[in-house]
Amino acid sequence: MICNHCKRELAEHSNFCYYCGAPQQVAPSAPPVQKRLMRSSVDSKIAGVCGGIAEYMDVDPTVVRLVWVLVSFFSGIVPGLIAYLVAWLVMPQASLPVPATVVVTPPPASAPNFTQPA
Repeated sequence: MICNHCKRELAEHSNFCYYCGAPQQVAPSAPPVQKRLMRSSVDSKIAGVCGGIAEYMDVDPTVVRLVWVLVSFFSGIVPGLIAYLVAWLVMPQASLPVPATVVVTPPPASAPNFTQPA
């Protein structure tokens, strides 16, 4: 990327020139993907509530489960269970991820066969 004012080389996606401070025209990027709070279909122990919260917050699900258990234990077990049940009913289930297709190419016919003894 070249500065429009001083014509020096800049890093891509710079908003201002490092040298002269002139504002730069940055091409609009794709709109950010909006994350939704959903129950995890991949990382679930009971209903996927803690796994879904962990995916939404980009943290380890074990940490979310530990915090949930500790907060439930110290605030009384019944409110924690009710909150989990409400989250189970309110949060939609995430769809299963689509597995990536693997393309396997056979070896060429002229390749040596090492599976059979000579």
